[in-house]
Amino acid sequence: MARARLMFRSTAVRLSALYILLFALCAAFLVIYVTAMSERLLAQQTRQSLQEEVQEIQRAYERGGVSLLLRMMERRARQPGANLYVIAGPNGEMLAGNVAAVQPGVLDEQGWTEIPFTYEPYTESDRPGRHLATANVIRLDNGLRMLVGRDLGDPSRFRGIVRRALMVALAIMGVGALVIWFGIGRNALKRIDRMSAASQKIMAGDLSQRLPVGKSGDEFDRLSDSLNAMLGRIEKLNEGLRQVSDNIAHDLKTPLTRLRNKAADALGEDRADVRRTALEGIIAESDQLIRTFNALLMISRVEAGSIAAEMSDVDLSAISADSAELYEPAAEEAGLSLTTELEPGLVVHGNRELIGQAIFNLLDNAIKYASEASDAAHIRVRLARSDGTLRLSVCDNGPGIPADKRGEVTKRFFRLDESRSKPGTGLGLSLVEAVMELHGGSLELSATDEANTSAPGLTVTMVFPAPKP
Repeated sequence: MARARLMFRSTAVRLSALYILLFALCAAFLVIYVTAMSERLLAQQTRQSLQEEVQEIQRAYERGGVSLLLRMMERRARQPGANLYVIAGPNGEMLAGNVAAVQPGVLDEQGWTEIPFTYEPYTESDRPGRHLATANVIRLDNGLRMLVGRDLGDPSRFRGIVRRALMVALAIMGVGALVIWFGIGRNALKRIDRMSAASQKIMAGDLSQRLPVGKSGDEFDRLSDSLNAMLGRIEKLNEGLRQVSDNIAHDLKTPLTRLRNKAADALGEDRADVRRTALEGIIAESDQLIRTFNALLMISRVEAGSIAAEMSDVDLSAISADSAELYEPAAEEAGLSLTTELEPGLVVHGNRELIGQAIFNLLDNAIKYASEASDAAHIRVRLARSDGTLRLSVCDNGPGIPADKRGEVTKRFFRLDESRSKPGTGLGLSLVEAVMELHGGSLELSATDEANTSAPGLTVTMVFPAPKP
């Protein structure tokens, strides 16, 4: 019973019921309209045929008088399905015809009978009961009255047949509608039950669950696809939040502990110069922590899409050139050569500050790690159009990243063991990846020179979708 109530509350069932009701009303109106038009057409044809027959009988009377009129009416009265024929005297007394009696007063009025009248046939063996007819009454020049009419039993039977057919059709339609209604409601309820079951698991904490998607591509499937995409996004954000929480607990515990110890040492130091040095170290540690949290806030803003409204068409070639020019002194100071290969005039739809910050992060990493290479250490910035995308690459010939670790380095606070001695937060590539997701692009990591096993280098490529022409 509860399942039936749920089914009747289903939108699909309600829409099906409304559709069936409207269809039934339209069908009933159409049948009634067709029936009325058929009856009207039949009445017009009956009146027209009677009029033609009256004119023919009048011409016969004019040619041969009463004797020819009687012979014609007698001959026609014997034919199957004959019309009604009556000849009456001036006083209304029936003299001849194939009718035993007619309703009083019918023969007194000349012309068409506007209201059907009753009559009595000679025999009731075929169709017993009340008989109705319509007729045309004509006064002849000798005072006689002639009636030519038609029994209305056939139109009445036709009307009854149509009425019964309509009732049977509506009954069949009603039964079919109930079956279809129940089938649609049951199918919709099953799909909703499956979606509810998946939703219960998701609410219980299993974000890996997805709503079922069929092959029909209907509104349920489209809704499930949208919700699944949202769940995937939520799962990724939750996973990032969990990783951030774990990494903050592990990676920030050490600097905070070190900061606390330095503060304790400074508090117990009597010499002013030593205390000043300790306080300067505390300030440096605090600045590093602030930079870490600023990077985390920036990544969160980018991933939340709150900066999407600030996007416009920007010159990627100019941004790349300005970034390389800004980092060129730092590269020279580190003993590196920095070259550029930039295709001019390439434009993307994005946020200039975020793209610039992402390029800064890549150049900073490249300078940091490429300086470990030989005297020929170098960095190359390339920008070109390729297969409907714009590819901005920062290449170095440093130690590189092992292939099995390239999928890990974009996670927040992830740092290779050999990199932990270098300054940094482990958030640079995480921010770059978040920026690329905001711009509908991707981040690719590969070796600069696979053949060089000692210093394969690292090429980080920012792949932007090319703007539509």
